[in-house]
Amino acid sequence: METRLTASPVVGEAGQAPSLWAKMTAYNVGKGQLGMSAVTGTPTSKTIYVTRSGLPLSIELEWPFRHATSGADFDVLHTAITLENSEGLRALVAVNLSATLREVLPSLEPKDTEGPVINALRKEVDQKQTEFVKSGKLIPLPLSSRHYNFKLQQWVFGRASDEEIARMIERKVYWQTRLVGGDVWLSDRTEALYLDTTTDHIVEIGARLAKGGLFTMARRYATALPALMEQRARFESEMAAARQQLEEKHAFERG
Repeated sequence: METRLTASPVVGEAGQAPSLWAKMTAYNVGKGQLGMSAVTGTPTSKTIYVTRSGLPLSIELEWPFRHATSGADFDVLHTAITLENSEGLRALVAVNLSATLREVLPSLEPKDTEGPVINALRKEVDQKQTEFVKSGKLIPLPLSSRHYNFKLQQWVFGRASDEEIARMIERKVYWQTRLVGGDVWLSDRTEALYLDTTTDHIVEIGARLAKGGLFTMARRYATALPALMEQRARFESEMAAARQQLEEKHAFERG
């Protein structure tokens, strides 16, 4: 069941948003609850999105996009990224959709923008541009030609090799199982978009991993087996290394 609360006013490109976290439209909701996927329109528990560096994230989006109040010609979507398996660390981000990109999109509705927004946020973490804190200001993220190829008319987040896709699947199934539980959907179009591949190809690689005994597969869902869940030290180590690199980068920038 989708939880929809009154949205806070747009705060231009960036600024203080003390109540944003509490006012999020919960498309991704707490553990054990059910939400509604804006892309598939089907009930879903909280989804864990893993970065290429190995950080498990959950992402909340405050729909709809609103036109900026600062006079600039862009639309704003307030979002919150939680670094899972941490001490409540998060980042509040204002996704600023450029007027140029808005003109080529079918609409600003979740069905046309949810996947790209989630992946733009995830890419920003992968590029170490996002800092996770326990409280902080709303920071801007331009959603523009950085993420969309106007010539090819497609979103661009970087093509992944089969080896990278396999690693992402392993991390996805591990963290989703550990943090949320249940079976893990491998035919997620948002994941395919981020890896510049198809859902069929992800499922094909997942089937190969299943033959290795890491999980079972049925109807494009993966069910983790002990052989995967017992690799906790590996996944924790990958997360710790990625988190350390991220924190060191921002500490250096602060001087």
